[in-house]
Amino acid sequence: MRALALFGAAGSLVLSSLTAAPAAGALEAPPAETVGTLLAARRAAAHPPRFGACPASERLPSTVSCATVTVPLDYAAPDGTRIGLTVSRVRASGPASSRQGALVYNPGGPGASSTFFPLAAGLPAWKRIAAAYDLVGYAPRGVGSSAPVSCQDPADRVTGPTPAPTEPSEVFKRERVARAKTYALGCARRTGASLRHYHSLNNARDLEVLRAALGEPKLTYMGASYGTYFGALYATLFPHRVRRMVFDAPVHPAPRQIWYANNLDQSLAFERRWADFRTWIARHDRVYGLGTTAEEVGRNHERARAELAARPAGGRVGPGELHAAMLQAGYDDVFWPSRAAALSRFLKGDPEPLIALAAPAGNPTGSGGSAGSALRGAAPSQDPGNATAVYTAVECNDAPWPEDFAVWDRDNTRLARRAPFETWDNVWANLPCAYWTAPRQRPLDVRTAPGELPPVLILAAERDAATPYAGALELQRRLSGSALVTERDAGTHGIGGGGNACVNGHLETYLLTGAVPGKTPVRRASCAPHPEPDPVSLEQRRESGTPSAV
Repeated sequence: MRALALFGAAGSLVLSSLTAAPAAGALEAPPAETVGTLLAARRAAAHPPRFGACPASERLPSTVSCATVTVPLDYAAPDGTRIGLTVSRVRASGPASSRQGALVYNPGGPGASSTFFPLAAGLPAWKRIAAAYDLVGYAPRGVGSSAPVSCQDPADRVTGPTPAPTEPSEVFKRERVARAKTYALGCARRTGASLRHYHSLNNARDLEVLRAALGEPKLTYMGASYGTYFGALYATLFPHRVRRMVFDAPVHPAPRQIWYANNLDQSLAFERRWADFRTWIARHDRVYGLGTTAEEVGRNHERARAELAARPAGGRVGPGELHAAMLQAGYDDVFWPSRAAALSRFLKGDPEPLIALAAPAGNPTGSGGSAGSALRGAAPSQDPGNATAVYTAVECNDAPWPEDFAVWDRDNTRLARRAPFETWDNVWANLPCAYWTAPRQRPLDVRTAPGELPPVLILAAERDAATPYAGALELQRRLSGSALVTERDAGTHGIGGGGNACVNGHLETYLLTGAVPGKTPVRRASCAPHPEPDPVSLEQRRESGTPSAV
């Protein structure tokens, strides 16, 4: 994943800032963070933000307006330091009589911004939803201009070419351990004492303040990937404030999974999705010439890795950059044709497509989240240094991690025998958490009682690698009355508003009417998979001079 915080089974916060114990027979005082959240929400409602032109840094058209919503850095001290969250909005396009309020969206990460989300109003799949709702995006705490977190001077970033061994040597491991320690220390030094306040529970509290600032009596929210996790925290903490919620590509929310175990499961799931991609390439051997079996395609991929290790393409693309490009194919099959074509051309002596695709300046940012295929194209690029810093801060703050590299080495050496594609890359992305200096939290037990929460909608692809399908089943079990829509035999990470009309029908019906599919006690529906990419039609488009969308 490349997702915490601190509630007991009875729902009471377990924090060092709890008020003094009450006298015998007296009611227990609410936790300071709860009081702080209520106070911040009341302030936001009393002084709503003024929307106007968006900052130039957001690169949004004039049809989108922006504002700043102020939240406490520390909810236990709401009168202390406050930070501003950048919020974007497009008003509902339909008549005022049919407006249903604001729909707030988060694309995941941790570390991704959704200020681009209002642009979805121009996409066909969102037309009816955009007529009924204001579409609202925002940059969560730490992201972009929202009190940004920093862990590393830009001059110190590795820009490639980089290695990516699937069987790292002891020397390589020691070098990565040293790098992880340096990065963790950089987060502490550059962000300072405020670092401890960047975590998922505060993201959920910020959502409550944002709801109040927008003037909404109850929250309508859609989260993808990591956005489902703190959305589930919100549902657990503030069930009475939920109107409708969509959880797209859900994170497994069990406390034992946050976050070390989730990353192990993710690496295993990426191995299966990598096999799906290679199988698809093999079926189109007449186009790509990379082999007629998944195994043969894999051998050609390894040949490319070896050649790039010896001679980086353009001096910029090594095995690490190749891996980053191929990893994107695990998130969404919309990336399959371009990755397969670049690999094919490289092995035939033309490195330019691979350089254009995989050179560091062109790599997509973010390591664990997705905006969904229909929204991803609308999202502007984000500073990868900031995205990585927020990702690291949130995941490391959220939960205990093994603090001895020997544990990581043991678990992932075993896993890499079954899943070599992503395992070690996932280790290096998360290893700073082994050397984190900020206080760690205990994950909240996400759970709602029957009747406590209105029906919510869960969307999941059966072969999702970034958030494996078991997470969707577990989230449905924990959120009483929720409904699950499954896209069978598909693996796109984030399916709402994408290329599956069946999924989009369920999403639209739910957001417009509140109706969920299926019958109690287990509300479920399934959709056939969306069509896989057709490389033949893409080749024909190129030959005719028609631009490709891939």
